[in-house]
Amino acid sequence: MMNTFHFAVNGFDDDPHEVNAIESVRRYYQKLQRDWPYAFYFCDLGGESLMMLTMCCMGNLTGRKREGEALASVEIDPMELLRFISGNWGPMNSMCERAGMSERAIYERTGAIMRYYGLPFDVPGP
Repeated sequence: MMNTFHFAVNGFDDDPHEVNAIESVRRYYQKLQRDWPYAFYFCDLGGESLMMLTMCCMGNLTGRKREGEALASVEIDPMELLRFISGNWGPMNSMCERAGMSERAIYERTGAIMRYYGLPFDVPGP
């Protein structure tokens, strides 16, 4: 089941805000994260589900539009992102151990998550 889960919300097509800025969606994802902190294990890293969960769990999002670009972007406070990531290693490692994964496989999943967020991962492997 690792890397297979996708989050989705419906019913907000008429709302002019980005989904991650809709307060009810943010509260839903924040509750989901509190009650089920295993997204790092289950989420498909090929899509944007984990990023949507992450953005909804951030307290500080900054929108920015660059001249010449069609779409605005959302910036996440790097320290808040690191706290979020750090808080998710324990639950992910717990699921990896329950699944009987090798130390090498856990290392590879950790690296994949760091790359998903565009962060460096230069820790020597096991």
